[in-house]
Amino acid sequence: MKPYLKWTAISVGSIVAIAHIGVLGHLVRREPDRVQVPTINIPRGTPYSSYKIEAGEDGYTIEYKANDPAILESQKSLSLDKEKKGFFGRGGHENRREWRKDQFTMDGTRNLGGVGGDGEGKLTAKEEECLVADAGARSQGAMAGSSIAAGVGVPAVIGVPYVGWLAAGWVALLGGRIGSAAGSTVGSVFNDC
Repeated sequence: MKPYLKWTAISVGSIVAIAHIGVLGHLVRREPDRVQVPTINIPRGTPYSSYKIEAGEDGYTIEYKANDPAILESQKSLSLDKEKKGFFGRGGHENRREWRKDQFTMDGTRNLGGVGGDGEGKLTAKEEECLVADAGARSQGAMAGSSIAAGVGVPAVIGVPYVGWLAAGWVALLGGRIGSAAGSTVGSVFNDC
């Protein structure tokens, strides 16, 4: 082997070895004064979402509200100053001031103050009693309607060729729905709701 080829191979090998050691030293070395900031993945919601992020030495907290503000407000005012012209110049002066404040949701539905309750969104005792009575009446009505349909309607349609089994299922379901609606009506009458 020629001596210049041997020295060239040793030189190139030494340069590659030193470069590898330098790269490994660079990758292993850590800087203690560099603080890693946490990556925060903020959820994507509607265009009206709001976020509140608080970060400190102990960690961070995220408060997320979807569709915020859920209730929007609108204020309108009207001022009217008008001279009335009456018969033979007799009239008067009309001053009117009107002010209106509405709350509505994003889709434009006006808030009319709730359906009932005590003004804070809670049900009164009578409304809660009526709700429980309606649920029981619907359940009993559905059971009675299904039983009547199974005893009267199902035997009448089960003999239909090819689709009798399907028609029997429809009759049983329809009997349950009609019985539930009838039970709700009867229950509201008897419970004075």
